[in-house]
Amino acid sequence: MRDTAGHGRARELLERQPAEDSGRPPLLFVPGLGHGAWCWERWLDAAAEAGWPAYAVSLRGHGESPGRLRTALLGHYAADVVATATALPRPPVLVGHSMGGLVVQRALARYAARAAVLLAPVPAHPAVASLAAIARRHPLDALRIVGGGSLPLRPEYLFHELGAAEAQTLSDRCGAESALAQYQLLLHRPAGPPLGAPPVLVLATPDDRLVPIRGVRATARRYGAEVVEFPGMGHDLMLDARWRQPLDAMLAWLDARFPTERKAGA
Repeated sequence: MRDTAGHGRARELLERQPAEDSGRPPLLFVPGLGHGAWCWERWLDAAAEAGWPAYAVSLRGHGESPGRLRTALLGHYAADVVATATALPRPPVLVGHSMGGLVVQRALARYAARAAVLLAPVPAHPAVASLAAIARRHPLDALRIVGGGSLPLRPEYLFHELGAAEAQTLSDRCGAESALAQYQLLLHRPAGPPLGAPPVLVLATPDDRLVPIRGVRATARRYGAEVVEFPGMGHDLMLDARWRQPLDAMLAWLDARFPTERKAGA
C-alpha cells in the first residue's frame, strides 16, 4: 500500500484473512498514541478465525510506516485511515483505540464506513480531563506533554491485570508520539457528523487511567452508540489480560449487523 505522505515506501498494513470469504466487510484497526499495527495482532488473528477479513495500519511515523512523526497532525492520521480504507477490497468497519478512536471519528466525517468501533477513545471534545488524570498520577509527565515531549507510556497507564514482566515488554514496544498531535488532543474541535450514519459501538473501562470514562460516555451519546464497559481492565483493552472479553463483545455486535450469507439464509 502506497504512503499518502509521498515517501514512496509502503504504509505498514498487517493482514489476516478468514478460511472462507463470507462477504462480510473487512475490519480496519487503527492504533492509538505511540502504538503501531502490532498492538492488534491478537485481535487480527481472532477476528480472522471468526470469519472476518482483518487489517491493522500503522499511522505515519509509527511502526514501519514512513512519514515525519514530528510534523504529523490528527488530520494527517485521518487521511492515512481514509486512504487505507479506500484501498481495501470492500468498505470496512473502522476500529480505533485511544487517539486512534479520535482519528476514526475524524475519518468518519470524510468516509462512509460500514460501521465503527471505538475502544477507550479520546473524547469527541478536548481531552483536558486526560491531562488532569496524568498530572494527578505523574505531574512530570503532564509537564512533559505541555512542554512538547511525548507522553511516556508507562505500564501502569496501559494495563491493570498483566504480570509486571509482560506489561513492561508491551510498554517497551510503544514509541513516541507527535507533539503537535498531542496538543490537538487537548484543543481539538469535535469531528463533523459521520457520513452515512454508520452504527457505532464503544468499548471502555471505568478504570482507565488515561481517558476518564465520563468523556467516553459523552462521546458515545454523541454518536448514539451502545457502550460496553469492562471494569478492572486497563486502557489497552486489546492487550490487557482479559483482551478476549471486549473482542467477543465487538464480534457479537458485528455478527448481529453483518451476518454471513449462510446465517442470513438460515
